[in-house]
Amino acid sequence: MHPSTRLVFVAALVGVLMTASSCRRVYYGAMEKFGYEKRDILIGRVKDAQKSQKEAQEEFKTALQRFREVVEVEGGTLEKKYEKLDAELKRAEDRAKKVDEHVKSVKQVSKDLFDEWEKELGKYSNKQMRAESQRQLRDTRRRTSDLITSMERAEARIEPVLTPLRDRVLFLKHNLNAKALGALTKELTNVQGDVDALVADLQQSISEADAYLQDMEREQAAKQPRS
Repeated sequence: MHPSTRLVFVAALVGVLMTASSCRRVYYGAMEKFGYEKRDILIGRVKDAQKSQKEAQEEFKTALQRFREVVEVEGGTLEKKYEKLDAELKRAEDRAKKVDEHVKSVKQVSKDLFDEWEKELGKYSNKQMRAESQRQLRDTRRRTSDLITSMERAEARIEPVLTPLRDRVLFLKHNLNAKALGALTKELTNVQGDVDALVADLQQSISEADAYLQDMEREQAAKQPRS
């Protein structure tokens, strides 16, 4: 089993075994028994967040295509077109929730990691090693903060796209006629611009996550003992 796949499996297993009231300390302790430190968990959470952003990208692109089909494509009943658009809106909302959950998860694990790291600096007896660890902490915290900022900036774009899309789906639901369709046609350009901006922001965040993961995994590999 690939290490990243094993991490996801172990995290899920531990999550099932824990009760809702169990604290993160119990979770981290259980993960450590499987050989996973907070740094490993953080990398896994960043990958989850990146995946959810990619899925959100595709979902909003599809939602835009469904909206275009409603206002541009001839044939078929408006009721059927509305049902497709409404279903796509619901999927987009689900993806938005997942993005929010994963970004919050990255923030929490990174905070726990850096809090622990900072506390353990005082355990060093070697000043040079303590200074080097402190430098690494500062650098990793900065890179993680930059990544979270990028993720939150992209996430902030989601709701402004969903809100008018919800309005238009609701409008179509109660006005399934040619006049309503004409009104929606005028809005297509605005919807297109909103979705394009969101997709671009998500792509920037995804790219930054790629760079972040490469740096973190390269540093991990460098720390592995050579055989």
